[in-house]
Amino acid sequence: MTPTDARKRSAPQPSTNLLRMSDRTFERFSEFIKTELGIKMPSSKKTLLEARLQKRLRELCMGSHDEYCEYLFSVSGMEEELQNLVDVVTTNTTDFFREPKHFELLSSTILPALLDRRSGSRNVNIWSAGCSSGEEPYTLSMVLSEFARLNPGFTFSILATDISTQVLRMAVRAVYPETKIAPIPVECRKRYLLRSKDRTRRVVRIAKEARNHVRFRRLNFMEEFRFDGQLDVIFCRNVVIYFDRQTQEMLFSRFCRKLSPGGYLFIGHSESLAGMDLPLEPVAPTVYRRI
Repeated sequence: MTPTDARKRSAPQPSTNLLRMSDRTFERFSEFIKTELGIKMPSSKKTLLEARLQKRLRELCMGSHDEYCEYLFSVSGMEEELQNLVDVVTTNTTDFFREPKHFELLSSTILPALLDRRSGSRNVNIWSAGCSSGEEPYTLSMVLSEFARLNPGFTFSILATDISTQVLRMAVRAVYPETKIAPIPVECRKRYLLRSKDRTRRVVRIAKEARNHVRFRRLNFMEEFRFDGQLDVIFCRNVVIYFDRQTQEMLFSRFCRKLSPGGYLFIGHSESLAGMDLPLEPVAPTVYRRI
């Protein structure tokens, strides 16, 4: 029996009331989360962290955040619990065709521009950085598949990454409630969505034609980008808002090093590159080209 199993069997079940965290313990969590994940955790987020950790405390039969903290920073905790902490503290909000003007610009202007500059290759490589549960990369796959239908010989591949294994499992499964598909154009629904044979389930699955262009992998932005090749387009939208300014600039600099000259970076409308020393020029609101 492992120490964790023993604790689950012997420890009393804590109250369902929200357990409070000491300032000292919060500071320890906050420093660790900032260093390891890049996510800023100011004191105003203390109540949020308390609430998000509540489920883990119940599942581990722990009676305090101090107990959880000591477990997390133990050798076994780093092996067994770290990914659960990552899943708890990361925010995963996304939709199909979110910020639709980005996809319109990609299809009408950027993809033709990329092909015009190519002497031979008609393949485009795209990275969905911070892909969450998969709606963004599957949207990209639909948009590029539609472009490919009108441009014979055009091919593409999409790398989709996230730090949370929980949302990556959902993305790979590619099953979504019907309530999420309203933003998807009707023609794309017909071509790229499969409805459940059990109509009471009210879910859809992304069709293989769109799934096959996307490969998912886990990536922590604070670690090296360990994948080869240059990219033509990077979507990193509504992700860096959780980082401080210094970390944002460091991350965007690393994105630029992965972008081919003339490649494009898309960021979220709540994000800004103002004042950053980056080899980028604006081409549209929140869209930049690598110089």
